[in-house]
Amino acid sequence: MEKLHISDAESVIFALQDEIRRSENSRYDHRLHAILLVAQGMSGREVARVLGDSPRTIAYWVRKFEERGLAGLVDRKRPGRPRRLSEAQLDVISAALRKPPSDFGIQGGFWDGKTLSAFIKKKWGVELRVRQCQNLFRQLGFRLRKPRSMIAHSDEEKRREYKKNRGIP
Repeated sequence: MEKLHISDAESVIFALQDEIRRSENSRYDHRLHAILLVAQGMSGREVARVLGDSPRTIAYWVRKFEERGLAGLVDRKRPGRPRRLSEAQLDVISAALRKPPSDFGIQGGFWDGKTLSAFIKKKWGVELRVRQCQNLFRQLGFRLRKPRSMIAHSDEEKRREYKKNRGIP
């Protein structure tokens, strides 16, 4: 059998590791794979190298598995600041993002972090920074896309005339 190859493997590895960290289920599966490899005789260092984790992390997972079985591999509730928006508010935001910002009295032709921040502040008085709003787009399953400029679809003759008058090649 020929050796398999993935082009741009380095960035693919980083992307896959990010995807594993993003989902609670995939983190659990990742830990299962680590335990399986250790059970099959690989050392903690080898497993760490293969899976891209630290040897200390692998040892921690093995210890938790030995103490509590499969339950030891499940993510615990993580402490942290409570969300500033409820699920109901997120549903309202998700519905709003399907309409133009002008429908809600927000200036701007498209939704971006700035317009979403203004919408949330106006609607609920909650201040979220632009970066938090950009993350909220992703969390709600939206991709931030800026509209293409009209010049991309403009009349070729008018575009040539405009460039000629401006001295642009």
